[in-house]
Amino acid sequence: MDAVILKKVSFFDTLSDDELSEVIALTKQEDFKEGDRLFNEGDKGDKLYIIISGAIRISKTIPGMGEEALSILRTGDYFGEMALIEDISRTADATAHEGSSLITISKEDLQSIMDKDREMGYKILTKFVETLSRRLRETNDKLRSFFAMSGGF
Repeated sequence: MDAVILKKVSFFDTLSDDELSEVIALTKQEDFKEGDRLFNEGDKGDKLYIIISGAIRISKTIPGMGEEALSILRTGDYFGEMALIEDISRTADATAHEGSSLITISKEDLQSIMDKDREMGYKILTKFVETLSRRLRETNDKLRSFFAMSGGF
């Protein structure tokens, strides 16, 4: 795994080369074919996923309606970061939208390096908060649009 790839991912773009090397030592690469399920809503969350090629569909199954795609994530995007902070179940399904290669980092491994290097932990947690804030704004915008189209608001 090359530090250049990881440096392009916003979750890690503030890390030094030495810090990136520590993270890289903990990563694993996983490859998926189109249609492969990475995880299901309700599964235990235990790792962060970073897309190095391909596309992953994040969706929810709505009873009586079927699958509702929430987003299609592509190269450089990451997901599953909430599992790094909370012991909660996955809140959606993740499926390979096309053949994809991903890097994964387990919760335990990332927690151990964050505990060992507080400065790196601070940088990673700051990015985590930025990600949650951005995604919350996007969700609010989607809800506002939905309500506007349905006659609400």
